[in-house]
This record gives sequence, structure tokens and C-alpha cells, in this order.
Amino acid sequence: MIEAGPAVRVRIVGIGCHPGQLTAEAREAIAGCDYVIAADKGPGDPLLALRRAVCEDVGVELVAVPDPPRDRDAGLDGAGYDGAVLDWHDARAAAYGSVIAQRPGTVGFLVWGDPAFYDSTIRVVDRLVDRLGVAYDVVPGISALSLLAARHRVVLHEVGRPVLVTTGRRLADEVAAGHDNLVVMLDGRLQATLLPAEEGEWDIWWGANLGSPHEELVAGRLGEVVEEVRAARARAKDADGWVMDTYLLRRADTVRRSRS
Repeated sequence: MIEAGPAVRVRIVGIGCHPGQLTAEAREAIAGCDYVIAADKGPGDPLLALRRAVCEDVGVELVAVPDPPRDRDAGLDGAGYDGAVLDWHDARAAAYGSVIAQRPGTVGFLVWGDPAFYDSTIRVVDRLVDRLGVAYDVVPGISALSLLAARHRVVLHEVGRPVLVTTGRRLADEVAAGHDNLVVMLDGRLQATLLPAEEGEWDIWWGANLGSPHEELVAGRLGEVVEEVRAARARAKDADGWVMDTYLLRRADTVRRSRS
């Protein structure tokens, strides 16, 4: 274990999907930090700039740490992908730990959306607990899932039925397993368009850069709106310099269709 010095505490804070969505609890948590650590993914990193804007607004120093490289080979199998992610988490923990070991106090990590959904920060901080013996807590944020449902005025699940939250990487397998009501995140290739024809027709409620001034929304029968989705995704990326999209995918023959 690396010695972290006295009184090290970590606060993982969900900041929503746009600086305007910072909750009162999140703002108070950030204001109570001595500094915030954020990954720096290179020149022009737009999400680092947004985190920096939050810190400047609250009045807290941001310390940018170069983000370790990650193996993103699309050909990785399940075990290979999991191993690459774990190696990346270890490298991030080492990089952050080097900073924290030299700076006792309360350090914040600002998580886009909510830390509970497809974000690595809690897992990385768990590794810091092992390395540094730090204490930490988590403050929730407004998630992309909540925003998607609100913008399209839909409930993510039907009465008495489940919804599966998954990634684009796993979508085909989940559909093959029989799931017919899914929220899909981390899908840069719009894997829904690659579903086999025998899987039937699907309705989609899609959104990109939710909560930002340039958010994009599309809803309808997947086969009819896919080009509209692609065009909207391109607009969001051009406007913000980045794109994060999330969508609800529901087999069209399971329920009465509803549009936003």
C-alpha cells in the first residue's frame, strides 16, 4: 500500500449530462472538495473542458491527469475485452493514486450522468482504497436513462415487465437471448441497425448529447428512422465536438406503439 498521508477522502459526484443539471447535493459536495481530479484524453478534450467549467463555477481547482491508453480493438472477445478494461482501470488507479498520495485532503471525481451506469469511476476508486486506504462516498447524478425517458415522455418498461440496460457491444447477444425491451448505451456503431431480419421489427426512442443545448431526439419504427438517427448523431457531434447517444429499443409487436 502507498502511504497517502493524513485525512484523504474521495467524493465521486454525478454531475448530470450538462452543467445546468448539477443538483444542489452535487454542488455542495464539489464545493467541499480541496480539488478535483479529471482524466485528460488529449488536446481539445471536450468533456474535460466541461468538467473544468463546473469546477470554475463552483470555485474548486481541477487537476488534469493524462488518461492511460486503453486497448480498444474491436476484435477483442469477451475475455479479452474484460481484461483490457481491467488493465485500464489499474492504470488509471495508479495515475490518480500518484496525485492523491502527494495531496492530502478531499478529492472529487466528477462523473458524467450518474456513477451507477456504465462508468468506471467507482471501480477505479475501489482500487485506490486498496492502494491508499482512502475513504469515499458517492453522490448520484441525473442519468442519461432518466433524461431519455423524460424527453420522449415514455416509461422505460411496460407494466409489470423488466427493462434490460446493456451496451451496443452486447446488443445482438441480448436480443438473441430473448430480451425485447432494452436501453442501450455506449453504442457508437448503432448496432440496432445490424439486428437480423428474423428478429422482427423494433421501435426506437433515441437521444444524443441529452441535456446539452444541442441534444438530438428521434423516435419511430427503427427501419423508417435509421437515416434520421444517423444525421442527428452527426449534427450533435459537429455541434458539441463529442457525441454520447442512448436509446430505448422495444420489439414492435410486444406493445401498442407510442411516439414522443
